[in-house]
Amino acid sequence: MARPATRNEKLYLRLSSEAKRLLKAAAIIANCTLSEFVLGSALTKANETLADRQTFVLDAQRWTEFLAALDAPPRDLPRMARLLKAPGFFDGGSDR
Repeated sequence: MARPATRNEKLYLRLSSEAKRLLKAAAIIANCTLSEFVLGSALTKANETLADRQTFVLDAQRWTEFLAALDAPPRDLPRMARLLKAPGFFDGGSDR
């Protein structure tokens, strides 16, 4: 069995009395300490937030299509080229 990582970092958090009461109540219901509850909840939310930026799953057909799209030459996008060459709002001389 893998040993749990040593917890040697601290995170300080300022919160309202109401927020702390709510977190304590939830920790009691979850049968854990306030620190365990807050850390577990924060890690769960962090994993959810990062999930679609770390891994995505495709079946074999979609994987093949994805690779083909990556390997395909870039499409000519004349409207995009014009947009990128046109002066922008912050370039000055704009009538906006």
